[in-house]
Amino acid sequence: MNQGHEAAVSGDTTAVDARRIVLFDFDGVIVRHQTLELFFRERLSGTGRWRLLLALPVVPFVPLLLPTVAGSRFLGRTFLRVVTFGRREAAYRRQVGAFARAYARRPGVFLRDAVATLRRHVDAGDRVVIVSGNDLTVVEAILDEVNLTGYELIGSTTRGGPIGVHFTVHNVEGMKVRTLDKAGVARPWAIAYSDSLSDLALLRAADRAVLVNPSPKVEKRARRALADKLEVVHWF
Repeated sequence: MNQGHEAAVSGDTTAVDARRIVLFDFDGVIVRHQTLELFFRERLSGTGRWRLLLALPVVPFVPLLLPTVAGSRFLGRTFLRVVTFGRREAAYRRQVGAFARAYARRPGVFLRDAVATLRRHVDAGDRVVIVSGNDLTVVEAILDEVNLTGYELIGSTTRGGPIGVHFTVHNVEGMKVRTLDKAGVARPWAIAYSDSLSDLALLRAADRAVLVNPSPKVEKRARRALADKLEVVHWF
């Protein structure tokens, strides 16, 4: 495991780090998919379909909720509970870790341009931090499977409970800014790479805001919010 990994909310650091700070979102930036959503879909297929009954009141609204930031966050929390209902936390970690490692071995799931850019920043001596809304267990397993090194990682944390696993820190939207501050990733942040409008707070706080593979609608909205600070890249 890369020794640069950080927990979702690590302790404050006291040493001053003068390196330039470069932030990367994970899903949609380094990998092509929303990986936790893929895990949910896998667990709800086949013999796991009965679990959809637990989310029956929500299912008709999924197409309306999924495209919105708040709706996507709500669905993530709901379906994490659904797919882990009746299971212990250790079983969830085994299942999601196995899924993540298998995902990392699929051809074409990584954006080659993103990985190359991340490595260039590392080679240049920048402090690279992957800041994700995904569960740390998923992101760590994916990146460790391909031996990607030289970065720190801040993400969501989860814990088991009487009705399934739940987020203890759901590292999305403005929470990313707060967890970075708490982890001692001091501003100014030189560059932030993201694919999502949910990261506007993060992008605003960086000197350079880079949007990855946006749709025309997302780019237009981001342009209104970020003006000349916005840069757009198309990565493959």
